[in-house]
Amino acid sequence: MAIEQIKMPQLGESVTEGTIEKWLVKPGDHVNKYDALAEVNTDKVTAEVPSSFTGVIKELLASEGDTLAVGEVVCIIETEGGTSEEIVKETTPEKTKSAPVEEKTPVKNEQRAKARYSPSVLKISQENDIDLSLVTGTGNEGRITRKDLLALIASGEIPVASEVQSEPKVEQVSSATQPAEMTSAPKGAQVNIPVAAGDIEIPVTGVRKAIAANMLRSKHEAPHAWTMIEVDVTNMVNYRDSLKNEFKQKEGFNVTYFAFFVKAVSQALKEFPMMNSMWAGDKIIQKKDINISIAVSTEDALYVPVIKNADEKTIKGIAREVNELAAKVRSGKLKSEEMQGGTFTVNNTGSFGSIQSMGIINYPQAAILQVESIVKRPVIMDGGMIAARDMVNLCLSLDHRVLDGLVAGRFLARVKVILEKITKENTSVY
Repeated sequence: MAIEQIKMPQLGESVTEGTIEKWLVKPGDHVNKYDALAEVNTDKVTAEVPSSFTGVIKELLASEGDTLAVGEVVCIIETEGGTSEEIVKETTPEKTKSAPVEEKTPVKNEQRAKARYSPSVLKISQENDIDLSLVTGTGNEGRITRKDLLALIASGEIPVASEVQSEPKVEQVSSATQPAEMTSAPKGAQVNIPVAAGDIEIPVTGVRKAIAANMLRSKHEAPHAWTMIEVDVTNMVNYRDSLKNEFKQKEGFNVTYFAFFVKAVSQALKEFPMMNSMWAGDKIIQKKDINISIAVSTEDALYVPVIKNADEKTIKGIAREVNELAAKVRSGKLKSEEMQGGTFTVNNTGSFGSIQSMGIINYPQAAILQVESIVKRPVIMDGGMIAARDMVNLCLSLDHRVLDGLVAGRFLARVKVILEKITKENTSVY
């Protein structure tokens, strides 16, 4: 028999690691080529890792919940064509030739983890001055994962290189200014919350962990700023309402208000390309393509599929993609690549009745626009007349490292003009 390694695949552009959410096989199982071995979470989408060979699963090298870098071995499979001794040689490359096969040389967690730092772990540790030698990893064989570092950052107890383990740094906090619950709370990411009779404990899924990690990273790294503008969309509402029934009958799907907003935003992004940018540490990347990320929620998670080249699509084309992507999310058929490449996010918070909100930026993008609920309000028109108008708030969150208030304000003003000029006479959905 011969031994082969199954490695963590790269499930999308810029993806550097994945989290094993669920193993679909166990040691001893026979699998065929292309059979699914595990469910992996990456960038808030679950994908399956297929087998590259036909054979028998010999060993799972990662546990459920472990995060591994792309290219790391996740399991060992035995195939036809070699000898069983090859298994020992491939799975224990660090042993000397004279060492017995059965003997397992202990390896310090620190040494093992250092050899297996993922790119994201190194990046976060460098940006936050974290001494990785002082961090206890929760990954496979004590490996330090990105979620370990994010948990440390969230706890505020970051071990730095200047700290000496034999003489731990002690912070003196007056008991008069610190609640008793905090003085006795354990250190680390786990929060000791008493569970009373009738309380429900809900396990945190891999998808929810990925959402939490991305939101924490965005809030920690990107200095958020917010601004809002009010838009009179009465003419747009009247136009859409006048054609929605005929459109649905002809096309087979709905043309929603949201499609008009996405089109207006993509048009304004062409005129203000700085809004379509990303922070890259020592430089800012202004993206050429305008790919609009949209938020689609399920009962327990939020997904962000992408409308590619939205500026080149008609309102009808955008409406079709919104409909198709939402259907894929809710049926569990959304592919990893359909969530990649977004450059700007538009979130339809108005669908829940919200009239004002402050969104968290979809990292590493530089901005997110919240489209709030369209509400009829009395408005003073030119000439002093009061009329009931359809009004909407557009709330913009921006990364202040990339964007300043001037460009953000001008961008929002342009979106307002585009939306307020939408009428049956000068706008086509086709």
